[in-house]
Amino acid sequence: MRGFVILCDFAEAINGKLYIQGGGWSRLTALPGLPVTLTLAGQILLPWDDANRRRSLVIQLFNEDGQEVYAGDPAQPVEVRGEFEVGRPPGITPGSELDFPFATRFEGVPLVPGRYKFIVTAGVERIGEAVFEVITQA
Repeated sequence: MRGFVILCDFAEAINGKLYIQGGGWSRLTALPGLPVTLTLAGQILLPWDDANRRRSLVIQLFNEDGQEVYAGDPAQPVEVRGEFEVGRPPGITPGSELDFPFATRFEGVPLVPGRYKFIVTAGVERIGEAVFEVITQA
């Protein structure tokens, strides 16, 4: 299993395709004291033999010290947990990789200036990470 992730302003996964706007950045300029909104998009590629198996999907946000980022009242980790399953589409060549595109929007996250990292895992395998820095607008 392999894949990729990308930070973007907005993204949707529709009918097996990713629609991305403002993607590929690593710096986010924020106004002091105001929460930010961002989207993490990506694609997981599964081997042919992994079709029709339910897997967990976890997206977690960590700060530069490796600690999970918390937000909300009461404070909870900034993360998404779910499951996915990929079938074999009709007509696909036997042995082909199976793809699972995804996009997750994070709204109103109070991030202070510093470096952050999203880590995406599927089952027990790390699929990818996206590192970014928050800077304040003067």
